[in-house]
Amino acid sequence: MGTMTDLASIALIIPTLNGASWWDKVVEAVRAQGLEPRQVLVVDSQSEDGTVELARDCGFLVEQIGRTSFRHGGTRQWALQFFPRAQIVVYLTQDAILASENALAKLLPAFDDPLVGAAYGRQLPRSLANPIERHARLYNYPPASTIRSLESTATVGFKAIFFSNSFGAYRRTALEQVGGFPRELNFGEDTVVAARLLQHQWKIAYVAEAQAYHSHAYSCREEFQRYYRIGQLHASEPWLVRDFGKASGEGRRFVVSEMKYLCRHAPWLIPEASIRTALKYLGYKRGVHSTWRQLRY
Repeated sequence: MGTMTDLASIALIIPTLNGASWWDKVVEAVRAQGLEPRQVLVVDSQSEDGTVELARDCGFLVEQIGRTSFRHGGTRQWALQFFPRAQIVVYLTQDAILASENALAKLLPAFDDPLVGAAYGRQLPRSLANPIERHARLYNYPPASTIRSLESTATVGFKAIFFSNSFGAYRRTALEQVGGFPRELNFGEDTVVAARLLQHQWKIAYVAEAQAYHSHAYSCREEFQRYYRIGQLHASEPWLVRDFGKASGEGRRFVVSEMKYLCRHAPWLIPEASIRTALKYLGYKRGVHSTWRQLRY
């Protein structure tokens, strides 16, 4: 059997909802990777902007689901059935633009290590990113690659299970061993799978050389809502905090890094960043104490 760099053993899955505004850049970058069109599946949630037609024109496989049926975990798991022979399954969000023609070729060698169950690439800030948005990407996706195991929890704590399937890949056998994506979850499915992989003695690779442009300019309301959902996740899956530690230490390190970054690059944004930090904290606390069932709708 060849190495995992063999593109014939790869499938790429892209969930979409009204993604036409990004489509030209997404498809140009995907085509450059060398995949056959039938290795790419677009799972669309009833787009109304022509996304489906654009995907079909590219020769990609297209499957549609009801918008109310979409779950970040369940939909990704459901999509696996269309690639029963794929050894590596790559997930890409509709607004993540692969940064080079060899982004996949740089990600896939991580799986030549038979103990690596999942690998994710570096997410770079988009060209129009503001300093707060830019720092978030530079902090969470540093320039040095790493491989994490369960033992990494002793040194990096909760950060050991950090993962993003905005540009992430899974070894199929590893994913199946841990039960796949939690079908009912609509947030944090990548974190849960990463944690289960480590607990089953798989490793997670962060490949900084494999890059995609992907960042968000969240409003203050969106920051609150996002951390509310993180709090819900931690409340609904208490074993994450029990087994990997609280996220508060990493949160403090992020705030210190952000303040230093803004002091150098955009000191006028420090008051806004402070407000956002408070909203994140309040959102998280509210989420922890909310009913966990809300996370599953």
